[in-house]
Amino acid sequence: MIAPDATQVSPMHRERVETVVALLLARGARSVCDLGCGSGALIERLMVEAQFEALIGVEQSLVALERLRSRLAQEAATGRVQLIHGSFAEADRRLAGLDAAVLMETLEHVEPDRLSQVERAVFGFAKPGLVVITTPNVESNALLGLAPGRRRHPDHRFEWPRARFAAWADGVGLRNGYEVVWGEIGWSHPRFGAPTQMACFTRAPLAAAERPSAGNLFPARAAGVMTHRHGA
Repeated sequence: MIAPDATQVSPMHRERVETVVALLLARGARSVCDLGCGSGALIERLMVEAQFEALIGVEQSLVALERLRSRLAQEAATGRVQLIHGSFAEADRRLAGLDAAVLMETLEHVEPDRLSQVERAVFGFAKPGLVVITTPNVESNALLGLAPGRRRHPDHRFEWPRARFAAWADGVGLRNGYEVVWGEIGWSHPRFGAPTQMACFTRAPLAAAERPSAGNLFPARAAGVMTHRHGA
């Protein structure tokens, strides 16, 4: 698995980062793991917010990780940031029990036959309170100027339509005791949807007063939000 280069800060990427950060802030997360952190755009953005007391980045590319480690040496020395060379498809006790885990545009870099392994490692072993996953919506590729059948990145192993992603997320929630809320990030076309789709998995059942609504789960910047909820 090769994480995308997080230094390529396109407007679409920036919107994803800001949406995920806003969600983590709203949900009160203090310990967060970025699974497939790449060059560290999300971690560096999370470092700006004092709420996040412990940040962990997991990356399989040693080159990307060493570059990030050199930039974050000062924060790493304080113990606030920990960088791990490894795969998020493998169980790691250092990732167990965190408030939140994020897979931002990394799931699609996994071979489809290894998704069950990712599920076991993240949802079955690490069991964070909150899991946020973003992935491309293949239906919107035509609006980005891509030819039919062409993927957004040469390392993408798949790109799913919204119904396929929602069905997968529901299955993960059912098998692992998570409630799932699904939505989109970015401007949404009435037929093809938004470029990015996002699923938010919450492990423990929430009281009705604390249960997130579509409006407060996905910030206002995520125009054209659609939701799909499964109760664990």
